[in-house]
Amino acid sequence: MPTSLSDPVGRYEKQPTVPLPAGARVLTGARAWAAAADAAVERAAGRSPLLVVDAYPGADLPLIAAAIGEALPQWTVVDVEDAAALPIEAIDARFADNLTDDRVFGVLSHADVDAFYDPERLAKLAVEADGDDRPLVLLGWGADLVARRTGAPYALVLADMARWEIQLRQRAGAPNWRAGNPDEDRLRKYKRGFFVEWRAADRHKRTLFDRVDFVLDANAIGAAAPAGREAGMITGDAFRAATANAARAPFRVVPFFDPGVWGGQWMKRKLDLDPSQPNYAWCFDCVPEENSLLLEDEEGAIVEIPSLDLVFTQPQALLGERTYARFGAEFPIRFDFLDTMEGGNLSLQVHPLTDYIQDRFGMHYTQDESYYLLDAGDDAVVYLGVKDGVDRDAMLEDLRTAESGDRPFEAEQYVNAFPAKKHDHFLIPAGTIHSSGANSMVLEISATPFIFTFKLWDWGRLGLDGVPRPVHLDHGERNLVWDRDREWTEANLVNRVEVLSSEDGVVEERTGLHELEFIEVRRHWFADEAAHDTEGTVNVLNLVEGDEVEIVSPTGAFAPYTVHYAETFIVPAAVGEYVIRRTERSRSDRFGTVKASVRGTRTGEA
Repeated sequence: MPTSLSDPVGRYEKQPTVPLPAGARVLTGARAWAAAADAAVERAAGRSPLLVVDAYPGADLPLIAAAIGEALPQWTVVDVEDAAALPIEAIDARFADNLTDDRVFGVLSHADVDAFYDPERLAKLAVEADGDDRPLVLLGWGADLVARRTGAPYALVLADMARWEIQLRQRAGAPNWRAGNPDEDRLRKYKRGFFVEWRAADRHKRTLFDRVDFVLDANAIGAAAPAGREAGMITGDAFRAATANAARAPFRVVPFFDPGVWGGQWMKRKLDLDPSQPNYAWCFDCVPEENSLLLEDEEGAIVEIPSLDLVFTQPQALLGERTYARFGAEFPIRFDFLDTMEGGNLSLQVHPLTDYIQDRFGMHYTQDESYYLLDAGDDAVVYLGVKDGVDRDAMLEDLRTAESGDRPFEAEQYVNAFPAKKHDHFLIPAGTIHSSGANSMVLEISATPFIFTFKLWDWGRLGLDGVPRPVHLDHGERNLVWDRDREWTEANLVNRVEVLSSEDGVVEERTGLHELEFIEVRRHWFADEAAHDTEGTVNVLNLVEGDEVEIVSPTGAFAPYTVHYAETFIVPAAVGEYVIRRTERSRSDRFGTVKASVRGTRTGEA
């Protein structure tokens, strides 16, 4: 084991924030709802006022309704979901082909929110709302569907939630949207959200962003809400200005950490995490589908929104014209940590080929990835590619035998085990069998569709829930590329470092990824500073060496932004030129960053 495991490292910021525009304030409690009611009254222009609170599925509607009732006792609250949603049996039948019988994998739905509602009941509810002479609140996912049918003016509140918060609540017993499945396997809950509910919910809220009058932090409402934080509300104008500003300066999303059966101790000690936890396996430090942004006003009050809202509202400024044209409003690069220090091996796995993921699951690109070693023990290895001369049928038969529990799979009989040390980079194009061994700290740099991992062997372990973790040999067999043997793997996937320049104290290297993968990774070593340019596409970086740096604009376009060791940060395409330099507090002699971008999307690149 490296002696550095217990050594302290510079501060790792676990709650990074993005500033709200000057003068914007986070409203809470009765004051927030009074502001929303005032907006509805003003817009009504003498009619009965109508306030619409459209809530992302997973929001705690009873608590939101109670807060509204307490703050606005003269207003009538109508639960749109109770009044017009289809019975869960009808919803299940409608999406049976998307949900499938598999525990993990489904097929992406292209439905809109109105597919979850009875059109006749929606129309009836709209007529009733339009004829009601009382101040009225329409509450629930899709409440805007009813309001738009009334033809009446209204004020609109979006009660938004991040997917990670929804997952935490589901693990604690919350059901999927109206599903009545509190005790169901959490993987099946996640599958329902990922393939069906969140797809429709995201399509729906994208129609609201330009019109919304207020955004409510629904993450802070509920039994599982973060301690000590009131549910804040900001104006729609503040929300739009904050996301526009965030897309033009460096920022970080809020990282989240999770234990696992193979989890280790590196993050706990290096990043100052809860020492009472047995381990931490993952840290998702740049997964905008799941992460949050914390919007902070000048008094330190915070509203949490999904970081996907930034992707949806500012795709061209954030991603760049070419990346947006290629992927749409989707963040294609993911950075996360895999900690096996004093832990165990990851599962032996393979990711689907592009044709397979499109055909079977409806995803338009796959999870190509790589392992960058932030740290490694003396015995660390990365399993990668099949051994020379492997008997395909014998290997598959042994995998099936291992899955049945008759005997373990002898991985090193069939799979290469490459020694791994700090700052090594292993490239893993889809179709390549791979695993990170124990006693490694991996920065995983990959494409974003992270759910699509076909486990082939999990070393005979149970999950943290005491249930065997799912193995997908049928999928895996159809995606293993068998000619990626040791010779090919070593020549193409192991430490393919190319020095591009070395001048003025800065060394720039290309470390990958493989030509079959769309992500380009550059590493910069420097003592004082290194100049960069987004060249029209989003950059994702991690400080892999050194205690602290700051990101500055040569033109003063944004305030200096401080980054600490191991922190992942995003530099939007709109930033253009930027400099990474040591701060006055830095004590390190050398600094290193890895930077990922989408290959073929930089300005002037063919």
